[in-house]
Amino acid sequence: MTSPTTGPRRLDTTGDELQMQYLVSVIDDKSNPGSTDRQPAISAFNERLIAEGYWVFAGGLADTDTATVIDNRGEQAVFSDGPFVESKEYLAGVWVWEAPDLDVALKLATEASKICDRKIEVRPFQ
Repeated sequence: MTSPTTGPRRLDTTGDELQMQYLVSVIDDKSNPGSTDRQPAISAFNERLIAEGYWVFAGGLADTDTATVIDNRGEQAVFSDGPFVESKEYLAGVWVWEAPDLDVALKLATEASKICDRKIEVRPFQ
């Protein structure tokens, strides 16, 4: 079910509570990158997300120089290398979480930022 003000929700089969889905973006910075030794802590955090029922999906992304942008809005598709925007900050990975409300998602994101040593952006799905 979707509401214009709250986004998509679904019944949590464990407690019949409405859950919202959030895109949780991991943002790195080329001029001040996060630590590279965080994988064990991230894996433990992911296991906790799974055990507590927040986990939907997660994945790290390859470096921005592997990106291809496709623009097929004109007469012909145009392919270009690299990210769609030139920036020192870039999307390094994503999670999709289900949580009862934004407060829970923000609390988890606060932990995630510390664990992966990067900025985190939280956005509800519409």
